[in-house]
Amino acid sequence: MSNKRQKMSIQKSFIDYDAKCHFPIQNLPYGVFALEDGKSRIGVAIGSQVLDLYTLATEGMLKGEHIGDGSCFKEPILNTFMGMGKKAWSEARKMIGELLGADTALLRDNAELRAKCLHPQDKVTMRMPCRIGDYTDFYSSRYHAYNVGCMFRGPDNALQPNWTHLPVGYHGRASSVVVSGTALRRPKGQLVSKEQPKGPPSHGSCRLMDIELEMACFVGSGNELGEPMNMDQAEDSIFGLAVMNDWSARDIQKWEYVPLGPFGAKNFGTTITPWIVTMEALAPFAIDNQKQEPEPLEYLKETAKGGLKCYDIKLEVTLKGEEMKEPARVSLSNAKYLYWNFKQQLVHHTVTGCNMQPGDLLGSGTISGPDKSEYGSMLELTWAGKEEIDLGNGIKRKFLKDGDEVNLIGTCEGDGYTIGFGDCKGKVLPAK
Repeated sequence: MSNKRQKMSIQKSFIDYDAKCHFPIQNLPYGVFALEDGKSRIGVAIGSQVLDLYTLATEGMLKGEHIGDGSCFKEPILNTFMGMGKKAWSEARKMIGELLGADTALLRDNAELRAKCLHPQDKVTMRMPCRIGDYTDFYSSRYHAYNVGCMFRGPDNALQPNWTHLPVGYHGRASSVVVSGTALRRPKGQLVSKEQPKGPPSHGSCRLMDIELEMACFVGSGNELGEPMNMDQAEDSIFGLAVMNDWSARDIQKWEYVPLGPFGAKNFGTTITPWIVTMEALAPFAIDNQKQEPEPLEYLKETAKGGLKCYDIKLEVTLKGEEMKEPARVSLSNAKYLYWNFKQQLVHHTVTGCNMQPGDLLGSGTISGPDKSEYGSMLELTWAGKEEIDLGNGIKRKFLKDGDEVNLIGTCEGDGYTIGFGDCKGKVLPAK
């Protein structure tokens, strides 16, 4: 497949920004923000500004065949708009792009309107972009699954027999998904010692707190109960992606996960970027998916021309301890290392007839690459605590300490522009 970058009809905005800015006119991600009045509003990021869609809709400037009178943008969350489907998303994106275009006078030359609907990002409070009804976390990076399997079962039995046949996943906890900037407390739970790995357990604070470098896929238009999606329907049902940190308590997880999998080790917090980047914005960065062997069953095969696709999204993890002046990079991975792509995850989720709804969240699972510098968790970077991560100036880590701040950053490099997701930042507070 050619990786030639597709082009928007609008290439330049009257809003100033540089080539490294995450939010050029080629992006236009959606989020929810609040001003001093505390009311949540839907917005679009452009440069260092937030475009207030509530104000534009109130002024009658967002009307169309598929978005109707624009009342979906007067709501405090994105769910209604997400459920309107691909034609509505494309229509809105085109209208917003034209309003922000350098050659469009309507907003550019109206100082009063600009003052009402453009707000500096550093003056607003970002909130959850949608109501997440359900959250499912997958395990879709082969490199990560292999690494973890090697640690606990050895290289000859690293991947379970089902792994290359279906996207493995588990149902997570939607209530503890939080937006970037939210601090999270170190969890407590049942722990076992190295000397007595089969118990009895003690109750205490997690000692092996970790991160998981993931992408979050948001469902737009869903499906009816009992009506599975096919790959074509999944293509039209994904609203967009965010960067995600699925914090993990490895020592709690080790004791509790048999036989049903993660529970308290994961439910204490999951951080996402406040901005959801649409699939139209990401389309120029679609590349060939990793080859899947054996071939997946028919319902998981790509039907679209060009074959299975993933996305070339660079994913960086930085860590800043309280004793550090500047954050240090600990990993540089890429979303292209997903073996099972987002469409396959969604199709497999619905194969039983499970009904997906607007705002539902699918986590990709930890994304790791083939090189150690591309591992997406501290569990892998330290090989289960046997090694240390060098943060510079004599500072090292095996797992996270209280006060550590982690940031996950995703970017796509276009021709003279950058598509970004903003910060996915969280700080570890002491256990209560």
